[in-house]
Amino acid sequence: MRQLFLIPLLWVLAAPVWADARAQVLMDVLRIDEVAVILQAEGVEYAETINQDMLGGQGGAGWQLQVDAIYNPQRLTETLRAHLDAELQGDMREEVIRFFATEPGAQVIKLENAARAAIGNEDIEDAARTKFAELEGTNDPRLARITALIDGGDMINRNVTAAMNSNYQFMRGLGDGGAMDMTDGEMLAEVTDQQDAITEDTTGWLYGYLLLAYSPLEDAALDQYIAFAETKAGIALNRALFDGYGAAYAEISYALGRAVALNMVAEEL
Repeated sequence: MRQLFLIPLLWVLAAPVWADARAQVLMDVLRIDEVAVILQAEGVEYAETINQDMLGGQGGAGWQLQVDAIYNPQRLTETLRAHLDAELQGDMREEVIRFFATEPGAQVIKLENAARAAIGNEDIEDAARTKFAELEGTNDPRLARITALIDGGDMINRNVTAAMNSNYQFMRGLGDGGAMDMTDGEMLAEVTDQQDAITEDTTGWLYGYLLLAYSPLEDAALDQYIAFAETKAGIALNRALFDGYGAAYAEISYALGRAVALNMVAEEL
């Protein structure tokens, strides 16, 4: 009788460990740690632009320490893990793992990350945007496939929403840090005024990035990826990633705005 009670107890104890293990496998096949490092590099470069534009290049070592803490890759990966866990459980998680642990899913992730790292170079970004501009409005079959992927995932609207929220959070950080005197309504109005410009910029960047990323991918492989993205698991993954990145960048933007404000106020004292 003791064994009969012991076996269910072991299953109860093992279940969270198994769940954690599969959650880590999901993170691994999506190469989230690699993405976080790429985004950290982007953030550090952006922070240097802010240092030049808003702090007169006088941020110094203290500013760099603040930036390193704000763009800590572990913070990003943990935020993404939480959203992936919330959206993907059981069979759906296993379906995502199966797709991205094999071809063409594994190749898609590899190409996306390589393109994301490369497009941080201004010349490469300009070339990618130019490629899209040349194809825009044509019947190019590759452009049509990428449009299907973007539209299916509502990627432009999701990116624009995330960008606008990040801008709003940055302004909140500035305000809470004492560097800007605007009401919440005034901040929202200013961000809303940016929507058309953000949408245009996002469209050019996103199409350029995906054209660059998938350029080595065969049409059949891209079609497989588009088909997966339309499944229940693919839709949940897209939602989890956008929500996760959106939450992470909202937090980062607020922290960055507050750090800028504290440095600006300190300079005035």
